[in-house]
Amino acid sequence: MHLTDHHEHVLLLASELRIQVCKLRRRLREEAHIADVTPSQASVLSRLERDGPATVSSLARAEGMRPQSMAATVQALGDAQLVTGSPDPLDKRQTILTLTDHCRALVKASRAAREDWLARTIESRLTQDETAQLQQAMALLKRLAD
Repeated sequence: MHLTDHHEHVLLLASELRIQVCKLRRRLREEAHIADVTPSQASVLSRLERDGPATVSSLARAEGMRPQSMAATVQALGDAQLVTGSPDPLDKRQTILTLTDHCRALVKASRAAREDWLARTIESRLTQDETAQLQQAMALLKRLAD
């Protein structure tokens, strides 16, 4: 294959991969069932779960939002009893936000529901050989993602 042809082939592959990953992500989101949160609220919950407790200002920086917008997002999450705040021991003007136990249980159940849906879908739509191919492709996807 000529270098230009190879590059065109890789561009098409990249486009198709992006489309299919987005479709799978959207489908998994449909299986999530974690309260009625907006995408930005879900992103904040994911960040708090992944990175641990944070202040509104650090969340705003991490999410690329204005602090006022993040404060409104956090207020909605607090009203839904998904996050709770406590005074920052180093700066009493700041509040350290964490996920509530209720939210952690919802996240765990949501993750289990998505994984269950995906496992059932793999079992019902793929042959054993295709499942093995998917397993092999996981190593490639990990290399792309890291």
